[in-house]
Order: sequence, then structure tokens, then C-alpha cells
Amino acid sequence: MSNHFDEEIIDKYVRRKEKKILKDSELAEVLEEVFDYWTVKAIYKLMNKGVISKIYGAVAAGKEARIYWGESPSGDSLAVKIFLVTTAEFRRGRLKYIEGDPRFRMTRRDMRSIVRLWCHKEYRNLKRAYEHGIRVPKPYAHLENILVMEFIDAGTPGVPAPLIKDLPPEDPEKSFNEILGYIEKMYREAELVHADLSEYNILNKNEEMVIIDWGSAVLTSHVRAKEFLLNDVTNIFRFFSKLGVDTGDPLEFFKHLIEE
Repeated sequence: MSNHFDEEIIDKYVRRKEKKILKDSELAEVLEEVFDYWTVKAIYKLMNKGVISKIYGAVAAGKEARIYWGESPSGDSLAVKIFLVTTAEFRRGRLKYIEGDPRFRMTRRDMRSIVRLWCHKEYRNLKRAYEHGIRVPKPYAHLENILVMEFIDAGTPGVPAPLIKDLPPEDPEKSFNEILGYIEKMYREAELVHADLSEYNILNKNEEMVIIDWGSAVLTSHVRAKEFLLNDVTNIFRFFSKLGVDTGDPLEFFKHLIEE
């Protein structure tokens, strides 16, 4: 398999699949199991729209999604997040973040529809956070189960910045206050709660904190928003306390946030 996919390659496989020449097993062998027919077709559309020009190999993989390093027609590095559509755990773990959010109405509960909605939700949350000055990957586009955003590298193209759990900040107190500022701006200005915030979804880009994985985020009007907010705050205080920061009481910060 070549080290990247360009428009000609994608076009070839989409056209062959449409003619029933290429079997599912062959497609999986060439484009890996994450690239089912509908995903390949969505990538092709994103290429035709001028969002993506190339997709290189995977740089991160989890139970629910894989992140690929891509490139835009202008040469900018992209993170192409492709959600898996065969993970049963996805349905069980994610419905609580979708139900109760007035922005999204679930009309179907099949796996592909839920994943498509989740992808749309993460894009909307990213866009809202980005527009309010919170440091997140800049969102570019989404289609089906594919989310395209800014690639946060470690200083080398194609090498992702590490999580703070793997590379704690050199000045933990400064970074702690930076993240608290983002949480407050998130809640008070963007009217969002991340709902899954921890050292597992904050990147350390040369000592700049970048918050990722926004699919779980809900509006502050969500019935469980305060519960999710307290969990986020507790996670951040716990992590930085272990780094030696005198964090104080997370409950006090939580009360400060929710004061009218």
C-alpha cells in the first residue's frame, strides 16, 4: 500500500466499487478496515470540494476513531478524524451526550446515523469553541463519519503533539491557570461544557495547551451540564495537584463558575 491516498487512488476504488468489481475484503485490504465504501466515498467528496488533497498514514488510533495526517490543496497539515461505524460501545457510551441537546435531534438509532450525528456534533462544538477564542484545533469540514481539522504537531510535520499526561508542562502552574481560563471562557462565553476534559485530551504543543475531543461537549442548558462541568474541573485539579500545583478546592472553582 502506498504511503498516501490521492484523488486518483480514491477515484479508482470508488468507481470500481460502484461497478461491483472490487469486493469489500479487497477494499479493506487496500485502504484498511476503517475505510469502508461510504467512508471512501466521503473522502472523495472532500477531495472534490478542495478540503483534502492527500491522506497519509494513521497517527493515532482508538476504539472509536482514527486520526490520519492529511494535507490540504494549499499544503496545510490536516488532522482527518475518521469515526469507526462498527463499535457497539460507541452507542452505549455516547447517547447521554446527544440526548437532551436541543441542537441535535436523533431521528434514527442505527450505528451509522449515530456516528454521523456525533461527527457533526464534534464539528459544531469545535467551531463554537474556536470562535470564542478557546485553543482548539481549527475545524475545517465534516462529512458522514469524517471530521477535518487543524493538525496539531510537535514541531515536525506529521508528528502529533503529545498529551499532557505523556509530556507534562514545564510550568504546571501556568498551564493550570491557562486551562482554568479556557474552562471559564467555555462556560461563560461559549456556553459549553467539554464533558470529557482530562489529561487524556489536552495536547502540549511547545508548552501551549490545546484542548481536543469535543464530541461530548454539551450546552450549559443541558440537564446534566453542571454534573459534567464538576467532573471536568475535578479531573483538571486532580492532575495538576499531582504535578505539585497548589490547586485549591475544585468545588470552590466550580461554584465560582456557576454563579449568576
